[in-house]
Amino acid sequence: MSQMSLSKKSKVVIYILLTIMAIYFIAPFFYMFFTTFKTESEAIAYPPSLFPEVWHFENYINAWNAQPFGTYFINSVLVTAGTTLGQIVSCSLVAYGFARYNFKGKNILFMILLATMMIPWDVTMIPQYMEFNLFGWINTLKPLIVPAWFGSAYYIFLLRQFMMGIPKDFEEAARIDGCNPFQIYLKIFMPIIKPSLILIATLNMITVWNDYLGPLIFLQDRSKYTLALGLASFKGVHDTQIIPMLCITVIMIIPPIILFIIAQKYIVEGTSGSIK
Repeated sequence: MSQMSLSKKSKVVIYILLTIMAIYFIAPFFYMFFTTFKTESEAIAYPPSLFPEVWHFENYINAWNAQPFGTYFINSVLVTAGTTLGQIVSCSLVAYGFARYNFKGKNILFMILLATMMIPWDVTMIPQYMEFNLFGWINTLKPLIVPAWFGSAYYIFLLRQFMMGIPKDFEEAARIDGCNPFQIYLKIFMPIIKPSLILIATLNMITVWNDYLGPLIFLQDRSKYTLALGLASFKGVHDTQIIPMLCITVIMIIPPIILFIIAQKYIVEGTSGSIK
């Protein structure tokens, strides 16, 4: 009885500590959210207050109308959707080849692929800009979308490791039923690796949705801007519009939060590598 009581006490202590840690990390987001309803003077007042004296709900409308954020939002959705679809298609195909086929130089090619992960994007940024400028793609969304259709070494590695754990019995049974290699990939492997695909899609969406440097380099016309670039427009040389910036920031973090909540179950399955 004492051991059971001690166990319950330990759980209570652990839950309390976890709750304190959660509040510690979430507190800045709550402060940011409540600040969006303040005036500029209240936002910079010292000592700071959590709640505004008067709730200015129109701050969100004013911030959204300050720039063509409707256009920025559509551009962000197009870039995020295009890159996510490209990563899923290209990475799954390449991973399938590395995981289930044996060919000459396979291991060397895979090592070269992994070696590209050690090259920072800052190094390839200038060559990529010169290449896209040669194609006439500067100031379009193509430089932000097309590279994703050639895969990512990190995502290919994740999918390859998951596919290698799939029993070969599935392939052999599919071949007996008359499936060709592409049908095996599409009808057997893709449903099985669904959790990993959702994991990759979630990671890619969050990364691309918040990307600032890529659009900053390749986009010049404001009609092509993404939300990240539009958010930066509130920061001037001499002053920064704090309230509009915080309002758009809150709007920007809502889609990733919703996405994570929806995909949470599949993310756990994708990281654990379980096969049903």
